[in-house]
Amino acid sequence: MRKCVFVIVMSLLATNSFGQSMDMLDIKIGQMILIGMPKAEVDEKVLEEVRKGKVGALIFFEKNIPNKSNAFASVKSMTWTYQKAASIPLFICIDQEGGKVNRLKEKYGFTKSITAGALGKSMSLDSVRFYADATAATLAGLGFNVNFAPVVDLAINKDNTVIAKPERAYSANADTVAMMAKEVIKMHRKYGVLTSPKHFPGHGSSKEDTHFGVADVTNSWTEQELLPYKLLIDSGYVDAVMTSHIVNKNLDAKGYPGTLSKEILDGILRKRLGFNGVVFSDDMQMHAISKNFGLEETIKLAINAGVDIMCFSNNIPGSDERTVDKVHAIIKKMVSSGEIKPERIDESFQRIIQLKSRIGNRDVAAYKAEIVKLQNQLAQAEAAMKKPVEVKKEEPAPETLPESTTKKKKKSKKN
Repeated sequence: MRKCVFVIVMSLLATNSFGQSMDMLDIKIGQMILIGMPKAEVDEKVLEEVRKGKVGALIFFEKNIPNKSNAFASVKSMTWTYQKAASIPLFICIDQEGGKVNRLKEKYGFTKSITAGALGKSMSLDSVRFYADATAATLAGLGFNVNFAPVVDLAINKDNTVIAKPERAYSANADTVAMMAKEVIKMHRKYGVLTSPKHFPGHGSSKEDTHFGVADVTNSWTEQELLPYKLLIDSGYVDAVMTSHIVNKNLDAKGYPGTLSKEILDGILRKRLGFNGVVFSDDMQMHAISKNFGLEETIKLAINAGVDIMCFSNNIPGSDERTVDKVHAIIKKMVSSGEIKPERIDESFQRIIQLKSRIGNRDVAAYKAEIVKLQNQLAQAEAAMKKPVEVKKEEPAPETLPESTTKKKKKSKKN
């Protein structure tokens, strides 16, 4: 789409596309902010924030999908309008996992989706590919370029109300999860849609839901929960990663949630697993964060920990609204005071722009034709699901993860 991305940014500055009041720091900060919209139509305030370059990414929820039986054209019009207003291309994001986490439902005229758990039980890679292909084609046709999927948490705790019970995880087996997630990512890449495996460093062993409060996995988390990330990163199939707000004192002795932990994000994800791409936060307004940390502290910790794009959905009941102006001003003030180094902002900006240069740009008519074909095949796919195909695979070679963070700490702690 755009190969020399920094040339584009500099040319935009030269032509004053952002207006007189914006400087380079303003633009860099704007690229680090992801927000939700209030309704199922273009919001003029959000549109103006996009025009000014104060926001670099948008996320759609079900409340943003018009309540009618054929919402395709309306949603496409919204994404197109926002994207057209942006001087630097927007990440237009959605959580379209399938099953419970499914914004584009059949009642709005979109293709059927099923849970990761159902696909995992079927052990049919053909079914995984089929549903991922249908999802990715739909998203691309609508103008979405980032899907916050697949979930690569392990279904360890069967009573887990946020991962296992809604069947958001493919399996409790790390190799199976990585194998299926890889096929999902392949299908999205086919249509130029980026993906973001989640929730790092693993939410599958938790008892609590971070939407409502602290989820401490100190005594339940295992190294196996890192394995899907390691396998996918090593094979080049990770575009971005989404954090989780879980607390694990074995990984961060201070007890910071994963999203706010430099030990977890910089120490494990970047240095240990070698991931150098974009890190999205899970929603910063989930109560595990918003009820335990102030807004300024949250922003400072997240950025310094290694988060590149912070999500403020304004979609969590009981959370205060977080405006773009407020978040933007806080970050700029902290850069001026030295609490956040300019170099840290530069790191995120470079990662974001590099990833944006990979956004696909296929013809909409091609997507629509693909979607019609997929809809006609749904009956066949459902029939195939009733007759599971056993996947025979070679016994995987033993995976040796790098030395644990806890051991590393003990070795380096000589004071």
